[in-house]
Amino acid sequence: MSAQDTIREQVTSHKVVLYMKGTPQFPQCGFSANATQILKSCGVTDPFTVNVLADPEIRQGIKEYANWPTIPQLYVNGEFVGGSDIMQEMFKNGELQKLLA
Repeated sequence: MSAQDTIREQVTSHKVVLYMKGTPQFPQCGFSANATQILKSCGVTDPFTVNVLADPEIRQGIKEYANWPTIPQLYVNGEFVGGSDIMQEMFKNGELQKLLA
């Protein structure tokens, strides 16, 4: 299975998917830590997370999949939402909470 096939399967078979550096318990960058904290604040207790540092093909593939150059990346119901900055903005104005409800 190609990296693109793997990513497609992951984002379509889980409600909330976060591609991040590290894990929710041990994020490896501030943006990933912020993203996991935002999800917790929205009541998401068990997002499907992918540590891109563990797989270089997924790390590069996810950037191509969404045509988005940075990580973390959030997907909800198979749709790309955005990175940490977009998550922060959506959280502040209440959009993210509605999307995740």
